[in-house]
Amino acid sequence: MRLLHTSDWHLGRSFHRVGLLDAQAAYLDHLVATVRERDVDVVLVAGDVYDRAVPPLAAVELFDRALHRLADSGVQTVMISGNHDSARRLGVGAGLMERAGIHLRTDPAGCATPVVLTDAHGDVAFYGLPYLEPALVRDGLGAAKAGHEAVLAAAMRQVRADLAGRDAGTRSVVLAHAFVAGGEPSDSERDITVGGVAAVPSGVFDGADYVALGHLHGCQAVTERVRYSGSPLAYSFSEVDHRKTMWLIDLGPGGEIDAERLDCPVPRRLARIRGRLDELLEDPALVRHEESWVEATLTDPVRPPEPMAQLAGRFPHVLSLLFEPERAPEDPLASYAQRLKGRSDQQIAEDFVAHVRGGAGPDARERTVLVGAFDDVRVDDGVKEVAR
Repeated sequence: MRLLHTSDWHLGRSFHRVGLLDAQAAYLDHLVATVRERDVDVVLVAGDVYDRAVPPLAAVELFDRALHRLADSGVQTVMISGNHDSARRLGVGAGLMERAGIHLRTDPAGCATPVVLTDAHGDVAFYGLPYLEPALVRDGLGAAKAGHEAVLAAAMRQVRADLAGRDAGTRSVVLAHAFVAGGEPSDSERDITVGGVAAVPSGVFDGADYVALGHLHGCQAVTERVRYSGSPLAYSFSEVDHRKTMWLIDLGPGGEIDAERLDCPVPRRLARIRGRLDELLEDPALVRHEESWVEATLTDPVRPPEPMAQLAGRFPHVLSLLFEPERAPEDPLASYAQRLKGRSDQQIAEDFVAHVRGGAGPDARERTVLVGAFDDVRVDDGVKEVAR
């Protein structure tokens, strides 16, 4: 059975205020063309179809057109909701869509109810695990505690129990939206940390023939059978070195995996340039970036006048401007942003406690309180967004 694994479309998202709807439409054209040209049997969409719980109308229309075209192509599509999606909104009409071969899995209660498809070698059971917010699904899944590993492990126990009751030789494919240990993140994914821990071990998915993951935006193989497709477009400059692709997976009669990366269309290349303003305006080596979307980091000791306008004269698609003046690390004028770079909210809060106490950071009990506070705020924000 031939599978096409994709995820993280983020329909409706912009890139530094540049609308990406046309680029997303071009990607979906490419997806449908690939389905037809490569004789794909099943399209897997591993979450974050939309960029937010209440997407703009143009994004909804684009999604609707894509579903009609996939259905008209005769391909089966299995799709789950991600942490950016409103599971209930995305799942509206799922029963009707199933008749057209569009299988939406957005309800955590349905984790162990697979889409069963058949090829010449027997059945393949597709289990859709939508994004599982631990605080919201723990009780329903019977998880021991409210953490990503605990709820995914509980969901996979249900999956294995269902699979054990099926005919011997039934192959299995799991779709999930999570941060799996060994995956390389970027700046454009929303934080899903719970209890100070974001990643779950890949062993949670043991027993599945193929695991189609979403959430991380870089295409990568955590193991031979556990893979991220990544996002089809770049959504931050941290993805400057990403090769945007989809996985074409041939699932053999005994669960064998043959994987091929298929490139996605690139609307405009990304570039990160760094140096003093006069250097960036004159360096002949930067000619190759003149048509790219550019993030420029200026290192001038003093901020130059109208730097964005000057840069735009050479790089008309410059979108982001950062300042990192050339100063020694101990210089008191070193920027606050530089000192905080790469530090989590939890680490910043703990540093603040140490600062106001004159050096003594939080003890274990206080650290637990901070972790719980950050978790509560993140979950509350997510619930409010979905409820809008």
